[in-house]
Amino acid sequence: MSNPTPNTPVPDSPSGSPMPASPRSGPRSGAPRLAVRKTYKLFIAGAFPRSESGRSYVVNDAKGAFLAYAAHASRKDARDAVTAARKAFAGWAGRAAYNRGQILYRIAEMLEGRRAQFIDELRAAGLAKTAAAGEVEAAIDRWVWYAGWADKLTTVAGSANPISGPFFNVSTPEPTGVVAVIAPDSPLLGLVSVLAPVIVTGNTCVVIASEPAPLPAITLAEVLATSDLPGGVVNILTGHREELAPILASHMDVNALDLAGTPTDQAGPLQEAAAGNLKRVLPPTGDEWTTDPATTRMTAFLETKTVWHPIGV
Repeated sequence: MSNPTPNTPVPDSPSGSPMPASPRSGPRSGAPRLAVRKTYKLFIAGAFPRSESGRSYVVNDAKGAFLAYAAHASRKDARDAVTAARKAFAGWAGRAAYNRGQILYRIAEMLEGRRAQFIDELRAAGLAKTAAAGEVEAAIDRWVWYAGWADKLTTVAGSANPISGPFFNVSTPEPTGVVAVIAPDSPLLGLVSVLAPVIVTGNTCVVIASEPAPLPAITLAEVLATSDLPGGVVNILTGHREELAPILASHMDVNALDLAGTPTDQAGPLQEAAAGNLKRVLPPTGDEWTTDPATTRMTAFLETKTVWHPIGV
């Protein structure tokens, strides 16, 4: 059979479109494939923008090998994240507690679906395979534990107060507002342990992820972006903690500050900066993240509203 002439039509596929050329054809068919190097972005207002500064930094694994580039957030990025958190606060705090719990349960389901990816990222951060799998399971279980408190905390933290007089007196907890969270270097379990209690109570937040191991935080952001969580409830920044923490500590539209990932000797200046608008501050506690959680981190960022009502009216 003779070779087809240049004018011979290319055979059509069953769908009617021309059949593509084989990807193996050509002089480079035996060349090794080049991996696509990832540059991860920030998570602000439910989207993944690049850093306004255009900066990024190298993330290496525990052996020093290249993993990815992560965005190096700037002052402008931090301010944009606070603006997004403030905009989302009214809607998130106004949702029924039961609905917030449903949304957090859905996030736990999606975390389960990313289990293998989280394990790989924790192994890159230096954990053995068994330890990494155990930490992922503990993080998902902890997320579920906090989700279960969504519609129960008001009963535990609120009260009907006995008073002398013809009045009902009831105290109920309400969310504080925008919380800045400096996440610990436990890149998944520690992150979940400080993030979940903030949002389950109706607060919104801006999180500074672990600087040496930000990939689990970015993967969590990808989960949140495709869940039912409204944009802006959680905003995640990557970059240098020493640069970003003072910006959030002194920001006048941030209502509270969690210093979980701050070294004790660096907490003092941040607490002083937070005093500018009387932020609630949770100092570094040296928590061992593998221990059982308590309600302390949820009640730390709650206000108490007390209502008096005349009896018989």
